[in-house]
Amino acid sequence: MSQIEVTEKAKLPSFSIIVETENLASAELEGLYRSLDSIASQDLSPELAKEVLILESGDVPQEMMEQLCNKYPWLSMRRISADVDYYAAKMKGVSLTTGEVIVLADSDCIYQQNWLRNLLAPFAEDNVNVVAGETTTSAKGAYGLAIALTYIFPRFSHSNTLEKTQYYFCNNVAFRRSFLAKYPIPVDLPIYRGNCVIHANSLIKEGETIWKQPKSRACHAAPNGGAHFFWRFLLYGYDALLIYRLRRENKTSFQPISDLFASVAIGLFKVMVAGKRLIELAIEQPRYLLNLPIAIFIALSSLLLYFVGLIISYFRPNYFLSKEGKVEVNWEHS
Repeated sequence: MSQIEVTEKAKLPSFSIIVETENLASAELEGLYRSLDSIASQDLSPELAKEVLILESGDVPQEMMEQLCNKYPWLSMRRISADVDYYAAKMKGVSLTTGEVIVLADSDCIYQQNWLRNLLAPFAEDNVNVVAGETTTSAKGAYGLAIALTYIFPRFSHSNTLEKTQYYFCNNVAFRRSFLAKYPIPVDLPIYRGNCVIHANSLIKEGETIWKQPKSRACHAAPNGGAHFFWRFLLYGYDALLIYRLRRENKTSFQPISDLFASVAIGLFKVMVAGKRLIELAIEQPRYLLNLPIAIFIALSSLLLYFVGLIISYFRPNYFLSKEGKVEVNWEHS
């Protein structure tokens, strides 16, 4: 370990990194290598972490697990039950680590070289408890452009200033351990995904501040294959109305008129976001628009699935919440 790294460690709070592999059910395993390579290449070495913990739920072959441990000696692995969902896996990882700051990462993200340093730097201030990085998707190719227009993640802001935000993504965020113990991410909610949205909303209501560090950037993989694309956008729309209901009154009770107007507003907002992103992408890299004639059909397909999910959520809010309804996982493992 160099003298620079020793000095750096003295200035930073102790930290642990948690990487879960639940998403590998829907993404190629090679993506895990790319993700870990990006962590290994950080200008703040992962060797300085208390732990870099992979939570493995059965998606990674044993031979690959051994290869990973040989290639990344700073990596530790813990197996968890295959039925532990995304957010429960994150919270399970917190209990298995010891760092003062917990960094949450995903196996289907690639992190820029200064991601970790920039994410941890704000914790030098005692009043900083949550720091969210920025996550986006690649807009290369027709499929990439379509996903960039309609998927979960916005474009990079290209800002350099720490600022307050209303949300975070669980693939690119750091919490002070004591704070997360006080305000844990809820794991038992009547939605498929989106627990972090509810968590962020509750933090804001409690008067807490979520800081956004735009210099901590990650690139998330696009939905991998037809089944993943289909279910991810369908469930994305399905969750949107359920999240609205939870934010409204912390329960998913059906209110026909209010929910109808909310569904229309959510759908219109989604279209507006896609239009805004198209303008941003045209400014970011005009040559992306060469793929627009093909990308527009893919983007419209994703929006159609999103709207179908909204409709299902309106009429059948519990449709995908039963054990048999974990359709995305069932399809991705098939």
